[in-house]
Amino acid sequence: MIVIAHLSDLHLDGGVRAEERARAVLDHLEGLPFELAALLVTGDVADHGLPAEYEQARRLLVSRHPVLVGPGNHDERAAFRTVLLGQAGPAGSADAAGPAGSADAAGPAGSADAAGPAGSADAAGPAGSADAAGPAGPVNQVHRGDGFVLALCDSSVPGRDHGLLDDRTLAWLEEEVAATPAGVPVLVAFHHPPAALHEPFIDGIRQFGEERLAELARRRPSIAGFLCGHAHTPAATTFAGRPLLVAPGVTSTLRLPWERRAHREDVVHLDLPPALAFHVLSADGRLTTHFRTVPVRPTPGGFTKPV
Repeated sequence: MIVIAHLSDLHLDGGVRAEERARAVLDHLEGLPFELAALLVTGDVADHGLPAEYEQARRLLVSRHPVLVGPGNHDERAAFRTVLLGQAGPAGSADAAGPAGSADAAGPAGSADAAGPAGSADAAGPAGSADAAGPAGPVNQVHRGDGFVLALCDSSVPGRDHGLLDDRTLAWLEEEVAATPAGVPVLVAFHHPPAALHEPFIDGIRQFGEERLAELARRRPSIAGFLCGHAHTPAATTFAGRPLLVAPGVTSTLRLPWERRAHREDVVHLDLPPALAFHVLSADGRLTTHFRTVPVRPTPGGFTKPV
């Protein structure tokens, strides 16, 4: 059974609250009596895209499970690539693995089997990214697991809140799907949902130009589904005839238009527990998703920890 844990929207800002909510979720995953096929993080890792925020993320995102993390609209590509992923050169080279890519960069656990972002050199895939544009280029990554492929596309548009898969990213995705053996399902992930979720604010900054992705999916039947974040609410719909599954937010939860608000700008719950998704890919290619909250309780000093 292939199980992928899916987190999104950590919004680490150097403070205690965001870090401890993320820590509660990561501790929950580390305590599972099961080996996950991957731990996917679909963007907005940092709140302001600052190097110090990626240092914070680098310390947190260390796991015994393979980790694959991509950027969102709050992230800054150059700092994301160099500080979080530890890539000194163009994206996707096999020698630019994340913190756990070698034994001397294993993070707190101190060994190469404690995977950080990018997990290991093979988490970058044969090319890792279709472009060689340096730190400012899209951060595209692929993880080829046992019986599945996870292609993480960079849907961020530098300096903007909406999303778009640019020509380089779409070409990279097509190449990675084409290189996948017949019968092996491909899950495509990114930050921005490519379909409306019926929340006006989120729909105004979703992924646009989605017709090009839909056309690619029509050419590539091995794509089993699409995974994203950005909305800070768990959601399930379809796109291009496949499941489109939206991970809840770790840092906060969106108030839906039909839910009560104290005032017009009261758009998120800050007091609800962090949450994540578990995607289960069965042998017949069917994708099942479970959403799970992780209760937290305050500890002395304002920290939180799993209940």
